[in-house]
Amino acid sequence: MLVPLAGPVYYPQTPYLCTLFYHMSRLPIIAYFRFIFCFAVIAVTLASCEKEVHITLASSPAQVVVQGAVETGQPPYVFLTSTISFFSKIDLTTLQNSFLHDAIITVSDGSDTITLKEYAFDTGGTAKFYIYSIDTSTPVSSWMVGEEEKFYTLTINYDGKIYSAVTKIPRPKGIDSMWFAQPLYANSKTPDSAKQLFANYTDPDTPGNYVRYFTRRNSEQFYPSDQFNDEVVNGKLLTQIPLVAGFEQTETVNADSMYYFYAGDTVTLKWCEIDHKVYDFWNSFSYALNASGNPFASPINLKTNISNGGLGVWAGYGATETTIVVPH
Repeated sequence: MLVPLAGPVYYPQTPYLCTLFYHMSRLPIIAYFRFIFCFAVIAVTLASCEKEVHITLASSPAQVVVQGAVETGQPPYVFLTSTISFFSKIDLTTLQNSFLHDAIITVSDGSDTITLKEYAFDTGGTAKFYIYSIDTSTPVSSWMVGEEEKFYTLTINYDGKIYSAVTKIPRPKGIDSMWFAQPLYANSKTPDSAKQLFANYTDPDTPGNYVRYFTRRNSEQFYPSDQFNDEVVNGKLLTQIPLVAGFEQTETVNADSMYYFYAGDTVTLKWCEIDHKVYDFWNSFSYALNASGNPFASPINLKTNISNGGLGVWAGYGATETTIVVPH
């Protein structure tokens, strides 16, 4: 069974660990624009006490949304969905209906080209989610897996339109060391037993390096944490970088405890080198996510590396992993 994660995908995983990017990314953004719309309606109403104002929003055509990735040593995968109407009820059925089927999706590494196969898997309820990945019925020797320093071209033929994107798997540098210490910004609500992850990292002396990192706690899946670039730190040794634990971003969490780890936890840090366009997408995504519900934040359109009006990202990850146990 192929199961999507909030980042690079791994085989196999259990069904209850499924995390769909579309569910993860669109919900906060939809909530944000709904709030902005409500804020605008309230402002108009208060400013016009003598006249009732009716606002009719024109519907927009659905757009194709791509979340695809290829990682060092892992097969490529793609989620293919459409945008959801502004006033749609967001539930598992809506999400299931947003998946796009029967697309012809190919991935080329410059030498070989493969066609991805669509798979369905249960969510544990009544809905099904869908993913395109390698055809597992073919010989293992024919499977495509990510390799460092290679470019990967994604081509999607759907409903008479062609969408494409190119990404590179950069050679990963990896961290120099990591350890646990007292949280850097602890407050009265931070548990006394909480430990924060810190790392040292030497940035390569060539400019234009971009990193996205994930964390895994014990047998949980990897969750995305943050990303950064080397615009002001190119070639420098960065010491005591405070890192936070990733978590499921579709849920309401207590940041005072969820950002940290605890004694006995086995923690794996996945440190991924990414290219500029992939960084731009995830950086704009993070901004939009953090701005959700803030009426004073500037609206933002997510950046994308998908051509022909497509949304989303096709991402290459040059990954390294480091695992340690939080000491007692």
